Amino acid sequence: MPKKHSRRSAIKSFVAGTAALGTAAILPSYALSENKIQNKSSLKGNINHSVCQWTYGFLSLDDLCKVVKQIGFSAIDLLGPKDWPTIQQYGIYSSMCYHGGTVSLTDGFNDKKFHDQLVKEYLDVFPLMVKAGYKDVICFSGSRRGMDDETGLKNCVDGLKRILPGAEKNGLTVHMELLNSKIDHKDYMCDRTPWGVELCKRIDSPNFRLLYDIYHMQIDEGDVIRTIKQNVQYLGHYHTGGVPGRNEIDQSQELYYPAIMKAILETGYKGYVAQEFIPAAPDKVASLKKAVETCDV
Repeated sequence: MPKKHSRRSAIKSFVAGTAALGTAAILPSYALSENKIQNKSSLKGNINHSVCQWTYGFLSLDDLCKVVKQIGFSAIDLLGPKDWPTIQQYGIYSSMCYHGGTVSLTDGFNDKKFHDQLVKEYLDVFPLMVKAGYKDVICFSGSRRGMDDETGLKNCVDGLKRILPGAEKNGLTVHMELLNSKIDHKDYMCDRTPWGVELCKRIDSPNFRLLYDIYHMQIDEGDVIRTIKQNVQYLGHYHTGGVPGRNEIDQSQELYYPAIMKAILETGYKGYVAQEFIPAAPDKVASLKKAVETCDV
């Protein structure tokens, strides 16, 4: 994936824009009901659809909101507090939040030297999420840097247990994302479902789950449908993407998303599925519409 389209680049832009944000900028959750755009969706309603903002970063957030409403769904993933007032103007929900601090995929909960800062940032954003009416926030393990799996698990447990009481008190869920370490995120620790499931078991809280990224896990372990069905109690959110290349989820790639979506529905999942592919076709908005339709089983 080209660096100019990377999640890391998007995170850097997000952090720069969030630094000076205060709580006064967050609109209350009732703003979500003040939607003036007519939604003429023909979607079936079985899947709660979303899209990751960074993959459509060539659009302004206002324009992406308009596209989302035109297609017929009402959620965007991976937005921080600075962006919530904008999406609320369109009646769009933040289906997976960033906290308002120095978001990093490499400096995560597996290293104790980052714990104090991470704990502060998550505890600071929880009240903002409650005020805005949002429920889910992402987190990352961080890179290994020579660390063994067991040490990483213990460190993640220690750090996450410092924020989980706040999440539990406010009805929020913290999701650690599974990312591939073969292609996109070299050295990332939470790169296999069994490692993430073991972390969930040790934390033992309904307010901690895994963000199962279908694209990433197809690369690092495959066996997507069986993995989803066997670990349903630990999976709290899903991302898509075409393999190989992370482009459109169409006939050009090796995954068959209608079957994957049906498997997710069969588990009783009621959360969001967010498109996180990098559109390569000339009509990128049409690509998003087609992807949502492909997943609308």
